[in-house]
Amino acid sequence: MATAKIKKGDTVRVIAGRELGKEGKVTSVDVKNHKVLVEGINKVKKHEKPNMNNQNGQIVEKEAFLDISNVMLVADGKATRVGFRVEDGKKVRFAKATGKTID
Repeated sequence: MATAKIKKGDTVRVIAGRELGKEGKVTSVDVKNHKVLVEGINKVKKHEKPNMNNQNGQIVEKEAFLDISNVMLVADGKATRVGFRVEDGKKVRFAKATGKTID
């Protein structure tokens, strides 16, 4: 399986969908299903049933997963594609727009 170009903790910009243009920090990456969870983006409302802890039930607003193809990494305030190269025997990510190493 290929290495994910987006990792937990990265800042990303949404490039497609109803949240177009918004930026946020990645809180979770599901590599198997190609999904990312971005802080404050793609909020949905979920209904919780009443239970022992919550007698009345409630409507909870939380973030939902986005497809990884709908987000783009932000480096130096600019959305950029990500590439890989080998430096000192280690595989590292770099921003294609600037050529700078990301991590």
